[in-house]
Order: sequence, then C-alpha cells, then structure tokens
Amino acid sequence: MLLLALDTATPAVTVALHDGACVLAESRQVDARRHGELLLPAVDRVLAEAGLKLDAVSDIVVGVGPGPYTGLRVGLVTAATFGAVLDVPVHGLCSLDGLAYASGLTEPFVVATDARRKEVYWARYADARTRLTEPSVDRPADIADQVAGVPAVGAGALLYDTVFTGVRREAPEHQSAGALAALAAEKLAAGEELPAPRPLYLRRPDAQVPANYKVVTPK
Repeated sequence: MLLLALDTATPAVTVALHDGACVLAESRQVDARRHGELLLPAVDRVLAEAGLKLDAVSDIVVGVGPGPYTGLRVGLVTAATFGAVLDVPVHGLCSLDGLAYASGLTEPFVVATDARRKEVYWARYADARTRLTEPSVDRPADIADQVAGVPAVGAGALLYDTVFTGVRREAPEHQSAGALAALAAEKLAAGEELPAPRPLYLRRPDAQVPANYKVVTPK
C-alpha cells in the first residue's frame, strides 16, 4: 500500500505519504488563503522526499471537513482528479478525526476547529480513535455547558479557551495529513470501509446570490 493523504479543510494545507506501516513524508503549511496555490507543490514535495512517483500511489484519502466551502473543495477536487487519473480508490475521512488521532488521548475529549463567523466545528470523542457524535457547527457560547472542563484539542479550542477551559495546549493545533493517513491505513488494514469523499459543509457557503437579484433575459 502507498497511501497519499491530503487535507485542506482547515487553514493547514497538509499532504503525506504512508506505506501502511509508517509516514514516509509529510508537508504542512498553515495559510487560510492559499490552499489552491500550496497543495500541488506540497504533493510534489512529499513525493520527492520519499523518492517516489505519483503512479506508485495505490489509495488516496482526503479530509472531508467540516470546513469552509472554498478551502475544502480544493482538497476534494484534487483527490478526485488524482483518483480518476491513477484509477485508484479515493477514501474520505472526517478532518476532525485526524486531529483526534494525532492527539493520542485515551480519555473522553472534544476536538474543535475554527469555523470563522465566531463559530467552531466540533465533535466529541471517547478516545483518539472513536468519535461519539456527528460533527457540528456552533457558537462557543452556545455549547459552553457541554465543553467546559472537558479536555479539548484544536485551533478552535485554543481560540475560545474561555469556553473550552480544558484545552490541551500541548496537543496538535492544526490538521496533520500524516495522522489522517495513519488512521486511514489502520482502518483499511482492519478491513473497515472508509466513507465516500463527500464534503461536510454543515452550513451554506459565504458567497450567496443576492436576495433581490434581478435576472435580465434578452427580448
């Protein structure tokens, strides 16, 4: 197995190669505005570091969010394109699951990423491998009674640490494609079927057609 993992659901543009046993190479750059510009060079970089060509890839895994519309689409479209060109399976994984796996926690906790608009994407976990709830998007104040004092990881928890009072500052803040790849490899080796690479938007995109938009048709 040679698994190519990528995720653009958060400000981190991250790519990794995993051979089924360990991460061979990984790239991560945090820049919320340059997903499209950074992703393909990152793929080239990890392939070069591992001394491999793209056609050696046997599987692709992509973070499906939740995340903002534009950034998330970059990773999903790129993964779908690679899958079609290489004729290999494309698997999806919740991006929050990658952060959870990277934390290594063995106790109940929450993962939260920055959803902008003064909101967070978040979910509850029993441990680093077991998600208990579907991902949600909420204002931190609206979930304060659910997360106060609970161990928490991720940039959203750090950003709203007056609400996520159990934030683990030593835990990973941003997504790691290496962790996402390791989790996917573990699940595939166990015979688990991974989700389809369908985006978890959870809300409408920022760009909207104006409510009073007037359509002009030729006479």
